[in-house]
Amino acid sequence: MSITLFYFIAFLSIFFSLLVIFAKNPVHSVLYLIVTFFTFTIHYILLNAQFLAIVNFIVYMGAIMVLFLFVLMLLNLNENESSSKSTLLKIAGVIAGMCLIITLVGSVKALHVSDPLILKTQDLGLVKSLGKVLFSKFLLPFEVSSILLLSAMVGAVLLAKKDIKRA
Repeated sequence: MSITLFYFIAFLSIFFSLLVIFAKNPVHSVLYLIVTFFTFTIHYILLNAQFLAIVNFIVYMGAIMVLFLFVLMLLNLNENESSSKSTLLKIAGVIAGMCLIITLVGSVKALHVSDPLILKTQDLGLVKSLGKVLFSKFLLPFEVSSILLLSAMVGAVLLAKKDIKRA
């Protein structure tokens, strides 16, 4: 993995994360969030975690962001109605921001990296190795969770179904 590529993708992640926060238009904010999640997917690929990259791409970028966009489009966001924020809200925001800065500074000071992390097995994050472990060592919990999910789906269908009373 090229260190310059890593730092470039990290810069893009931070840049688009800041654009999510500071965007005035909520639809633009959600679109910046999609790009931020895409940069996270690239980080997962660079870290040889293909399964996490695929899950991040499908679940977050696909499902959750589309849901956010639909909710924002259904909301009636009038730009004419500008609500003034109370001073209590501003003070709480400043206190939360200062707590975040203190936490970040403490985390950077506590970070002691002497040598980079070297994986002993290069296929650690691959789907093939995950499948081998999942279907050998964790077969029983995997099957129990599949039965639990199947019963939850059947229960949701039965609860959503209208009760037709026959005379």
